[in-house]
Amino acid sequence: MQIKQASFLISVADSEHILRDGVVEIAIAGKSNVGKSSLINYICSQSKLARTSSEPGRTRLINYFDINKGEFRLVDLPGYGYAKVSKSEQMKWARLMEDYFATSEALKHVFVLVDLRHDVGANDKQMIAYLHHYGIPFTVIGTKADKLKRNEIIKQKKIISSSLAIGEGNIIVASAVARVGKDDIEQRIEQILADDEYIDIDVADEI
Repeated sequence: MQIKQASFLISVADSEHILRDGVVEIAIAGKSNVGKSSLINYICSQSKLARTSSEPGRTRLINYFDINKGEFRLVDLPGYGYAKVSKSEQMKWARLMEDYFATSEALKHVFVLVDLRHDVGANDKQMIAYLHHYGIPFTVIGTKADKLKRNEIIKQKKIISSSLAIGEGNIIVASAVARVGKDDIEQRIEQILADDEYIDIDVADEI
């Protein structure tokens, strides 16, 4: 499923303004500075659609993007696990995300981004556990593949698979810099929108 058109819709700072108009949504979650904005720009073939920053914790709102003129939406969620903000601010982000998951009936899938260079963190495990508990389908996307060698990527996929208790076929390797993973993400989106059974994807050959 090729993304031919993408545009920013709205940023939401509180639960009252979460969109609930029935348009299918695919959410993107991950720790601060994992590369969510870069991935959105990459798969949408735009360089400035989502704002990127070298400063972690920049995404503090829920950002909605219209795809293919209403076919579905990408929803960029606040980055979690950023320690350099107050506990109250962290709780605010957490409540906003929880309210989004609890009330967005059109949410069909979540892309959970993890940095391939690092071990899976407690916050990532908590997110996966949350999605399992509420029966929300998800796919893990390993980002920043350009920073690792092929054998290191293969090793990290196995570690992530073990740490999160998921099959390696539910992990897509991606890099906006190396232009890796877009085809597999598009294929997964097509499956999501069609409600097909997910087919294991092995992207190791692309690296």
